[in-house]
Amino acid sequence: MIGFLRRFRGPVTTSHLSAGLLPKTLASAAAASKPSVAVFWDLDNKPPNSIPPYDAAVRLKLAASSLGPLRFCVAYANHHAFRHVPAPVRAARAAGRARDHREASHPSPQPYPCRVCGRNFFAHAKLVDHFRQIHEREHAKRLRRLDSARGGRRVRLAAQLALKMEKYEKAARELLVPRVGYGLADELRRAGVVVGTVEDRPEAADRALREHIVNTMDRGKIGCLVVVSDDSGFVGVLREARMRCLKTVVVGDEGDGALKRCADANFSWKDVISGKARKEAESAVGKWKDRELLKRLEWTYEPDLEEIEDDVFEGQSEDGDDEDGSFGLVGKRWSKDSKPWWKLDSESCDSTAR
Repeated sequence: MIGFLRRFRGPVTTSHLSAGLLPKTLASAAAASKPSVAVFWDLDNKPPNSIPPYDAAVRLKLAASSLGPLRFCVAYANHHAFRHVPAPVRAARAAGRARDHREASHPSPQPYPCRVCGRNFFAHAKLVDHFRQIHEREHAKRLRRLDSARGGRRVRLAAQLALKMEKYEKAARELLVPRVGYGLADELRRAGVVVGTVEDRPEAADRALREHIVNTMDRGKIGCLVVVSDDSGFVGVLREARMRCLKTVVVGDEGDGALKRCADANFSWKDVISGKARKEAESAVGKWKDRELLKRLEWTYEPDLEEIEDDVFEGQSEDGDDEDGSFGLVGKRWSKDSKPWWKLDSESCDSTAR
């Protein structure tokens, strides 16, 4: 460790942690200085309509990890949010249907390769039919083989088929259209987000999200709370989090909403998608540390402590330390007629210089 510190000069930044340039002990100490983060996402109020759900979840987690070590990310919505298809997705599907109708009479000059077997097709509809008739059936057979296997045989079979199943799932996400909605829940789970579904009732998702936040605060395992919503119903939860000395961050699109006024920091959804929120999060953490340092250095009046000090000095005077009019200083007696300690005698200075 000492040899590393001699070679490494400069401040420790998050880039050194992500690049793995620090030892485990130093990296863990630097990470422990930041509060642990939990993200709570209101999908009913803030769905990822502008970009694919997987990309939105990954960028949100990256922005939250800039505030501190991310413990978990949870999202709640009702059944309607998962069945709903946003306007950009509907427009893309309509354009795909128009392309298939056009290619039925005029094949495309550029071939469409199959991502599983590599075969080329000059019509996108024929590629989809090929994928469903051959590769989808093969994938169903693999799943049945895994279900029938037990014990060590199942483990070996899963390792043997892992590459083929991963290739199929990646190609299926590009080609096949989900039967219900646009695959919001599956894409969020693939990004590592815990998805919770509630009943189709008013404020059901908000109520479940608030209960989850309160339970998490009661366990006391987080230091920073990130709420992705513009709903003013979370104002009470944010105020309670600040009363418990937790840092609060709001991700929303309203410029001066009620949530942002109650939070310690706020980012817009556009900044999260563009990556600008990651830099703003690092600066926010620096301001929090400076604020905590100033609070520690701030002088506070403590009358109980002052009474104890007065009793100590009175006891010294009763013992005879102040018989000649000294100020009650411990270790040396100073009289009222003596010179202040910061004024040196000129003769002693001249003798010292000589």
